[in-house]
Amino acid sequence: MGTSDCFDSPQGRRIAYHKSEGKGPWIVFLGGLKSDMEGTKAVFLEAWAKAQGRAFLRFDYSGHGESSGTFEEGCIGDWHEDTVAAVSALTQGPIVPVGSSMGGWQALLLAKEMPERIQGLVTVAAAPDFTEDGYWANFTVAQKQALEEVGHVELPSDYMEPYIISRRMIEDGRTQLVLRAPLNLPFPVRCLQGTADTAVSTETALRLMDHATCDDMRLTLVKDADHRFSDGPCLQMIEDAVVDVLGGL
Repeated sequence: MGTSDCFDSPQGRRIAYHKSEGKGPWIVFLGGLKSDMEGTKAVFLEAWAKAQGRAFLRFDYSGHGESSGTFEEGCIGDWHEDTVAAVSALTQGPIVPVGSSMGGWQALLLAKEMPERIQGLVTVAAAPDFTEDGYWANFTVAQKQALEEVGHVELPSDYMEPYIISRRMIEDGRTQLVLRAPLNLPFPVRCLQGTADTAVSTETALRLMDHATCDDMRLTLVKDADHRFSDGPCLQMIEDAVVDVLGGL
């Protein structure tokens, strides 16, 4: 997909990205945990944005893809800093984040950090607070002990090699939670969720809907869609959600 560009974040991390200029608002794709900007959804949205003449940005968090660092060293707060840095350095004016899985959490953190820039929001299998409600809540006594004594645990994944989850990721995650305090989203929000998703439950999607304060928020449940949400019909739903948000601006 061409050679990536890079910039150095204020934290000294080298962030790789692709961007294409066009009319605003900027569409900013925020990927999931251990995903990268070459994923199906990111590349699909970029092609759509280019065809529409719309400004688009995709990038790799530190420890992901082509960016500097290792995944095991990172945490939600680091990737939030990367997101803020990328949006601040590479886009201008209004943005519409499209957050997939962990990227959905990042999109919500971004909405709290710079609400004046957000014109609308789309989430795909959003996973807010998963380090606490998914990982920590389901750790066994032995896993919690290993986290304390060894500093990390290995978790199996349905989609790739095991995740190495560090104590720092868990502890930092507690400082980034968005479902424990008021979450005001004063712009159109469209949430997509597959019912066959084994990584993020429909209960999580419903909890976010119930918790957020938003005058224009809709959740679409897609029967039998899994966490990847990347087949043809699912990609079309993502495009439709972005178009719907843009049409309401």
